[in-house]
Amino acid sequence: MDQLRRLNRFTSQRKALPEGVAKVSKAPHRGIYLLPNAFTTAALFCGFYAIVMAMNLKFDHAAVAIFIAMVLDSLDGRIARLTNTQSEFGAQYDSLSDMVSFGAAPALVMYVWSLKGMGKLGWLAAFIHCAGAALRLARFNTNIAVVDKRYFQGLPSPAAAGLVAGFVLLMNYWNIDGDQLQWYSWFITLFAGLTMVTNVPFYSFKDVNFRKSVPFIAVFLLVLIIVVITYHPPIALFGVFVAYGLSGYIVFFWRLRKGRPVSLIQTEPESAEHAELDEH
Repeated sequence: MDQLRRLNRFTSQRKALPEGVAKVSKAPHRGIYLLPNAFTTAALFCGFYAIVMAMNLKFDHAAVAIFIAMVLDSLDGRIARLTNTQSEFGAQYDSLSDMVSFGAAPALVMYVWSLKGMGKLGWLAAFIHCAGAALRLARFNTNIAVVDKRYFQGLPSPAAAGLVAGFVLLMNYWNIDGDQLQWYSWFITLFAGLTMVTNVPFYSFKDVNFRKSVPFIAVFLLVLIIVVITYHPPIALFGVFVAYGLSGYIVFFWRLRKGRPVSLIQTEPESAEHAELDEH
């Protein structure tokens, strides 16, 4: 009996460490999840491939690669959430991939295709698009916890890239050389780059519940959209991104008319209080 008491006292002393003595515990495992990052890597490859194709003067291939990168970019986050494999590494890797696919690649494709003959005006417009994408991504990462989830703050970088790539794809489909459209290309590139860093609200579609039942007409409209895109993809894609690129300004002026003005250029730090007011 005495031996049992001594054994219990010994084990309790081992469990209760003296004050000031830190417990030795295993460091948390910081692994990298393969599945979502594989999609991010594929999107990054498409951005790099678009640059290579532009250097080889295969602009239709370059534009299609940017659109494929957009599809892959929309999948990696959803897959991470569905499989519960979100990580800080994945978020940062996704931003770097977006910078290549939707910042550098569209700017370089447009520059080689059309802006190269404009001298400084050409490469400055391409740089503004590239820098706008970098600033847009950095602001999105830092303000993700305080902005209204229903609206993007400025044109999203994939939509800006779709606007540029869609124009290149459509003009190549019509066999129109980029040198004949330099000022149109310059305006579209500058518009996309500057709109990314504005405070113009663009609907995010994040509050759309795909698990909720919808009327029959909604399914029929979806079929019509697929038919239109399939019938003439270049026109349909470019039209969609032109409409989305203008939709933010429509919301901007609508709020201005309703007495809820939004600053076109953000001049003050975003706060959680402002975000709550926007949601109401």
